[in-house]
This record gives sequence, structure tokens and C-alpha cells, in this order.
Amino acid sequence: MKTLIVDDDFVSRLVLQNVLMAYGEAHIAVNGKEAVEVFTVALRLGSPYDVICLDIMMPEMDGQDVLRSIRRIEAEHDILGNAGVKIIMTTALADGKNIMHAFNSQCEAYLVKPIDSLKLVKQLKDLGLLQGR
Repeated sequence: MKTLIVDDDFVSRLVLQNVLMAYGEAHIAVNGKEAVEVFTVALRLGSPYDVICLDIMMPEMDGQDVLRSIRRIEAEHDILGNAGVKIIMTTALADGKNIMHAFNSQCEAYLVKPIDSLKLVKQLKDLGLLQGR
């Protein structure tokens, strides 16, 4: 499994990376703009990400904008529906407005910080990313 962790907070990135490295590659982007660039390069190289853990509150470009940009890029490449990267919002924002906005923009899951590693792993299994584990 190839993962992209997008968060401007060092500790949050480290926690997620420590959990996700057990299941494959775990790359990091420190802001939304960098995340879109990294996602695009991986797609162009034919080595797309399987899952993105995406914070909402970040400099340069927030996670909601990143989510919409990624889905737009996928549509431009005829990557539709379940064929796209799985996006798990990993954020401190637990309000209904942000949650609904994220799901309307086609995220697959929404986990509120602090991230519980068992819940994250369960979510990855539920998304079919950790079959047989």
C-alpha cells in the first residue's frame, strides 16, 4: 500500500507515518499545495497513491481544496469512482459542515484527531486496502 500523509503538524505526520509504514510506503507532504504536486507526479509516473490521509487546516491550500483538486485531476485522467485514490480526512475539525463538505467532495472516510491507530487500521481494512492482514 502506498500512502501520502498530508499535514502541516510534525507530530501528526510522525504518528500517522509510524502506523502506516507497517503496511507499505508512507510519503509526506507538509501542505496542500505540495500534496497536489506530489499526487500529480505519482500519477504521471504510473505509481499512484492507494490512500491519502488529509488534514483540513493547512497553509498554502486547505484539505477541502486539495480533495476537490485531486478528484478533478482524476476526472481529467478518466479515473472515476472506486478507481481513484482513497482519501481519509484526518483532522481536528469535528463539525457537521466540514464533515458533510468532505463527503460531498468524495472523501471515503473522516477521522477526528487525535487519530486512534486501531480506528485508522480498521478504516483501511473497511476500504479494502489491507485485505489478508
